[in-house]
Amino acid sequence: MGQQQLQQLSQELQEIEEQIETLQGNVQDLQQEKHDVDEAIEALDTLESDSTVQVPLGGGAYLRATIEDIDEVIVDLGADYAAEFEEDGAVDALENRKDRLDDQIEDVNEEITELEAESSELEQQAQQLQQQAMQQQMQQMGQGQGPDE
Repeated sequence: MGQQQLQQLSQELQEIEEQIETLQGNVQDLQQEKHDVDEAIEALDTLESDSTVQVPLGGGAYLRATIEDIDEVIVDLGADYAAEFEEDGAVDALENRKDRLDDQIEDVNEEITELEAESSELEQQAQQLQQQAMQQQMQQMGQGQGPDE
């Protein structure tokens, strides 16, 4: 029965490790998105009307364009919605998005911490089961030699 418990614990540990890796990937994606928002905020703070910028077209292609009016900024709001803002409003919308990303990152990190604690607990259980199994083997070996001598 001990061997079966060890296999079950091992499987649970592996599943937890996979969950942790997935969540760590999610954190990296969220941090990249936050970095992109920071870059957008910095661009809005430094660009002026009549500035020349490179606009990504996709597929690694860019087009040079001149900004006509910095006070007409379209910001992705999520869920396939976008809104037009003046510069300050756009920065505020991006800052709010950054705050939501921070909250998401914090939530995912808390979930990772909980999974790591669960993993540690399961590892301790596995070690105890291994020690018990070794003690039983030692006792069986000791009992088997005694009466024969």
